[in-house]
Amino acid sequence: MEKVILLVEDNPDDAELARLAFEEANVANRLVVAKDGVEALDYLFARGAHADRDPGELPSIVLLDLNLPRVDGREVLTAIRENETTRNLPVVVLTTSAEPLDVDSSYALGVNSYIQKPVDFEQFVWAVKQVGLYWLVLNQPQGRES
Repeated sequence: MEKVILLVEDNPDDAELARLAFEEANVANRLVVAKDGVEALDYLFARGAHADRDPGELPSIVLLDLNLPRVDGREVLTAIRENETTRNLPVVVLTTSAEPLDVDSSYALGVNSYIQKPVDFEQFVWAVKQVGLYWLVLNQPQGRES
């Protein structure tokens, strides 16, 4: 099964920057971009525009911005953790905010990791490479088939 990265990012420039950073870091996984929280939840739960997607084939990781239109990142994270199917899905907050309230509330809601987006492209590429290496290569997900 293909390892998919779900990037939930409303800023098209940041989404493109992430795509370029994954490419630069040689992370070859398919990148699916959801432009807001509603689209992210539709993708994860195979509804709406994504109703034809197999709901059992979850992404390997969700990279989640916090400040999203329609449904914000905290609500997306809450929905992920409340659902039996997605409860253990690795979620990494990738956002510009380093506010202690945002960091603390994200961990309280069950995020696996919190990363402030580096402003510098080279640092962003390095961060993306680390995320890809850890979550897509090194990490042993729960319930994985032997």
